[in-house]
Amino acid sequence: MAPPDPTDPFRLDGKVAIVTGASSGLGVAAATALARAGADVALGARRADALADTARAVEALGRRAIAVATDVTDPNACEHLATTAREELGRVDILLNNAGLATAIPAIRETPEEFNRVVDVNLTGCFQMATAAARQMDDGGSIINVSSVIALTTAGLPQAAYSASKAALLGLTRDLAQQWSGRKGIRVNALCPGFFPTEMTDQYLPGYLEDKMANRVLIGRAGKPEEFAATAVFLAGDGAGYITGATIVVDGGITIT
Repeated sequence: MAPPDPTDPFRLDGKVAIVTGASSGLGVAAATALARAGADVALGARRADALADTARAVEALGRRAIAVATDVTDPNACEHLATTAREELGRVDILLNNAGLATAIPAIRETPEEFNRVVDVNLTGCFQMATAAARQMDDGGSIINVSSVIALTTAGLPQAAYSASKAALLGLTRDLAQQWSGRKGIRVNALCPGFFPTEMTDQYLPGYLEDKMANRVLIGRAGKPEEFAATAVFLAGDGAGYITGATIVVDGGITIT
């Protein structure tokens, strides 16, 4: 008899994932990685045209995809994405809470409206999406909240709203894990990515990553989107079945320098 295939716990065949912020960057990388591991994917973001491109990439891997224009600050939109995923794809097993907003405004000039907008997307939006997805998960599941290394350290930028919202997301992750892991069988974890090439990093001043951050990254380079995505796939599946309430850092070593 052949030995069991050790990669089985890392397959997602028969599962359905929801990915928010799926129109660009790490959201696209994660959505396609989840599909490559066997999951069908419901895609949410505000930009419907870009979502269609991600859906085509998922379908090219042989998996089903639906694209649902979603603003996570609207609780009704979050419920709509979760219920549509279940209605059209049959179930909900995984949520990658990836939608996020970053600003870099000196605190003394940042208005309450600007601060609250970041919190609404990064924290309240994640809460609303998590509760909407949890209502559709029948027999356990995995929720992965995408925080940031800026929840654990600083980056030399004025990011009070962003750092506060991403740090609060770690507390939300722990609380949802203690509420749902035993009673509902839903594992809830947080991912803290470091510096990956995304639309957010495109906004940095020329030379910022090279001059300010390069000496803090022990591995000596920016992350590759597929490295973030591989960690998300791991947390999504049965291979991470004994991990909940955890913060997983994917940052090349920034947070220990």
